[in-house]
Amino acid sequence: MSEKQRIQDISWKQWGPYVSNREWGLVREDYSENGDAWNYTGHDTAEAKTYRWGEEGIGGICDDLQRLVFSFGFWNRKDKMIKERFFGLTNGQGNHGEDVKEYFYYLDSTPTHSYMKMLYKYPQNAFPYDDLIKTNSERNKTEPEYELIDTGVFDHNEYFDIFIEYAKESQNDILVRLTIVNKSEKEAFLIILPTV
Repeated sequence: MSEKQRIQDISWKQWGPYVSNREWGLVREDYSENGDAWNYTGHDTAEAKTYRWGEEGIGGICDDLQRLVFSFGFWNRKDKMIKERFFGLTNGQGNHGEDVKEYFYYLDSTPTHSYMKMLYKYPQNAFPYDDLIKTNSERNKTEPEYELIDTGVFDHNEYFDIFIEYAKESQNDILVRLTIVNKSEKEAFLIILPTV
């Protein structure tokens, strides 16, 4: 079947990248007593929340109604938690407002999502959550943002390139491939946890 025929067949679009990288801290997920969505939930408590309006995950896919969600969690055995969602600053934490502090790239996707590919750069050392929050909060609006690269966590190429690919054999038969590249010259551990 050609890509043109797939585009006309809506069933090929039932599965796709319909999962947010970050659902926590959004106004639509605010169940606080005072209407403060930005502080109701943060990255550290996001794993304990059940979302009513969406799901989140790294490189995730789902059906168009989010009845079934598939994504990945990663752990380098040095982080304080499993990396299941991208880290970012809330609106009040960043000197320029809300900002995701990760490096990920969407490399390819067909219109029907019959093929999708992304790259995530995951540090091999402990992710500098506290440093990013503290340093950004100390900067004013005229100063540049303090980015993940500025923390030194990627020094000496101590990170993984994680390529996540999906390919559809048919509308509901989806193949998944992860290609992990250790960019460091040293051996490093990576635990991969598929999540459903």
